[in-house]
Amino acid sequence: MASYGFSVTVKGDVEAVRERVIEALKAEGFGVLTEIDVQRTLKEKLGEDMRPYRILGACNPPLAHRALTAEPGVGLLLPCNVVVREVADGEVEVAFMDPESVLGVVGNPALAPLGAEVKTRLERVRDAVAG
Repeated sequence: MASYGFSVTVKGDVEAVRERVIEALKAEGFGVLTEIDVQRTLKEKLGEDMRPYRILGACNPPLAHRALTAEPGVGLLLPCNVVVREVADGEVEVAFMDPESVLGVVGNPALAPLGAEVKTRLERVRDAVAG
């Protein structure tokens, strides 16, 4: 994966993996604010078929508050997106936005430690999902 994210591929179906991701996010203080079912949306809007693909907008309120306090415009880069998508029958990729990389584009040094903390938490989510 490019420098803007990191991922893990696990065995299972999208719904079961999605639930594991949400539980692991909760354990790290994140809630899912938004969920986009890309597969359904593209089918409804364009008539296109694709494998299951979900985008979860994850937020840890205390960390988001710290980021917004340091840089009010950083809301353009929130929440942390997590993609849960079927890559093959019985295989699901869980991909995470790299907060260090994304927050680095802002150029505010006050965000660097926050980006590192969020990345560490998301890496623990990845590891928990990987089992």
